[in-house]
Amino acid sequence: MDIVIQKKAQSFRLPVELIERLKVMARKQNRSLNNFVECVLNDIAYTEPNEETRAALSEAREGRLQGPLDVSSVEAMYKSMGL
Repeated sequence: MDIVIQKKAQSFRLPVELIERLKVMARKQNRSLNNFVECVLNDIAYTEPNEETRAALSEAREGRLQGPLDVSSVEAMYKSMGL
């Protein structure tokens, strides 16, 4: 059974420089401008952080981090996080 996704044409006014940059990015991925923009918007619209990520973001915004993270390796990062 095929799923039919309805689409609607929509017009947006964007700066010429932005459109040109998007075209270059789409070309690098061998995609049409329309497909590239649709995928980028889907990523933004349907990607929400989970509860653990939201808590970590809140902690970072409130300055409750326990010092700098050592990201030289996964093990070092975990150690610097107290895990």
